[in-house]
Amino acid sequence: QAQFVESGGGLVQPGGSLRLSCAASRSIIRSIFSSYPMAWYRQAPGKERELVAVISWNGEATNYTGAVLGRFTISRDNAETTVYLQMNSLQPEDTAIYYCNKDRNFVAWGQGTPVTVSS
Repeated sequence: QAQFVESGGGLVQPGGSLRLSCAASRSIIRSIFSSYPMAWYRQAPGKERELVAVISWNGEATNYTGAVLGRFTISRDNAETTVYLQMNSLQPEDTAIYYCNKDRNFVAWGQGTPVTVSS
């Protein structure tokens, strides 16, 4: 069973923005969620799933793949067991299904939320 539920994707024009949300399932206790880093991943058509952004357990450290650096911002609200991905200046190459999960030590994948950037 998926442990996270992604939402917020959609169809946008190049240069537009979206904010994605990743909510932990009820099976994940708040204190446990707060103890490990989280990450956003994406899978574009014809490509493998790739890491997009990582955030430490307390939100004090983040890392991004070079393709999104300066345009995307990952954040988290441990009290609400939710991770966010603010995406600005979206480009067609950002088109993909976006997923969230634990960093590296994956649990079951959710459905993801699709992001389509086109004119």
